[in-house]
Amino acid sequence: MKFLLVERHQAPVFSAVIAFRAGGVDEAAGESGLAHLLEHMAFKGTQVIGTKNYRKEKRLLEKIDSIAVELARLEASGRPEDAERISKLREQLQKAQQEAAAYVVPNELDRIYSVNGAEDLNAWTSKDMTAYVVSLPSNKLELWALIESQRMATPVFREFYAERDVVCEERLQSVENNPFGKLYEVLIATAFAAHPYRTPTGGWMSDLRTLTRPQAERFRRTYYVPGNAVAALVGDFRTEDVIPVLEKYFGAIPPGPPPPPVATKEEAQSGEKRVKVEFAAQPHLLIAYHKPTLPDDDDFVFDVLNAVLTEGRTSRLYSALVKKNIALNVSSWTSEPGARYPNLFLISAVPMHPHSVEDLEKAIYAELEKLKNEPVPDEELEKAKSLLTAEFLRGLQTNMDLAEKLAYYQTVAGDWRYILRWEERIRKISAQDVQRVARKYLVERNRVVAAVVPPSGKEETSAEQSAGGAEQ
Repeated sequence: MKFLLVERHQAPVFSAVIAFRAGGVDEAAGESGLAHLLEHMAFKGTQVIGTKNYRKEKRLLEKIDSIAVELARLEASGRPEDAERISKLREQLQKAQQEAAAYVVPNELDRIYSVNGAEDLNAWTSKDMTAYVVSLPSNKLELWALIESQRMATPVFREFYAERDVVCEERLQSVENNPFGKLYEVLIATAFAAHPYRTPTGGWMSDLRTLTRPQAERFRRTYYVPGNAVAALVGDFRTEDVIPVLEKYFGAIPPGPPPPPVATKEEAQSGEKRVKVEFAAQPHLLIAYHKPTLPDDDDFVFDVLNAVLTEGRTSRLYSALVKKNIALNVSSWTSEPGARYPNLFLISAVPMHPHSVEDLEKAIYAELEKLKNEPVPDEELEKAKSLLTAEFLRGLQTNMDLAEKLAYYQTVAGDWRYILRWEERIRKISAQDVQRVARKYLVERNRVVAAVVPPSGKEETSAEQSAGGAEQ
């Protein structure tokens, strides 16, 4: 396991991030959403934390698993003759879960951290990775090592099926009942025909409803191993004191074999793709272009190109769309939906009435054509670089900011030193580089367009624009 240690002695605190190179892109077919669900389960405790009697609890958890696996199998088959058996299994599952709950100490891991002065206790999952973060007083560093080494070596995924229901509800709120969430999901699935980036991090609902604890355990044994993890600690400690603590708690955990690589590659797109999402909501436009990822030189150029287009109120798309009342807002991102593999440059905009998404799209293309045909003036280019650099440096100010950046780049780029090289690479980018990249990638055959439109047969009214609803 790799540890990145940075001493900062301004205050008697430290921030810690443990990141696993395990995200939605690593899930097997039929197991979408598993990486995110496992992130939730990591807070349920260990064989010591969160239980009144693990030996007795373990037997009940195994009983629950046997019922749930059979239930998932029958539900997946969809045979009408299994309806009665499915109903009985659901009753058995509920009863077994109630029995197991008697041995659970709810939220004990959170409580231990909280009473010891923890802040920023959280976790997040992306297509590329999963990270667990916390800040603590400096004298609690050994406590952190004890808890996190146990979470890695002996976690217990108790209350799994109840938490699975929570994750299903999250998907309903963030995607099924959210026009932007649905639009983004559809665009990504359209853009990637083969690569697993096409699968949402939150999972498809049909997969989520049938995930089982044994599946989560297999995923954990494959990806949640020291050889696939990095920890970044930033704050008030002495490295010579910390290393023995890390060796004491993490040293005995087997590193594990290298996880399987993602073998599928996305072929070059041979023509524009367009898709519409019918939703009783305000129109919304997404335009995406395929691009390389870090450490490709062109990925750095996209950072600058992105700043020219949407960084600040004087940026090109803000000036051309928002200031002219064509759009309510406009923004863009350079690495969707992840950065371990080639990804997308994405532009998002909402039209201002009475303008349509077609008006918006036309105005955006006009600005992109200017990038292709006219070099960005030196003053504008330098301003974009300065804004970009200032934003990057602001993201390194706090202990947690730096710890997250170190863990992210070590996990995704394979080298935390990306942070040290980034500013130099940005400074070298010329107006000709921006023009070349625009001409190469911002072209019709490389483009994916998705838009929220009113449901078929309905006129778009102001009421529909402000309402939310389900996809038709």
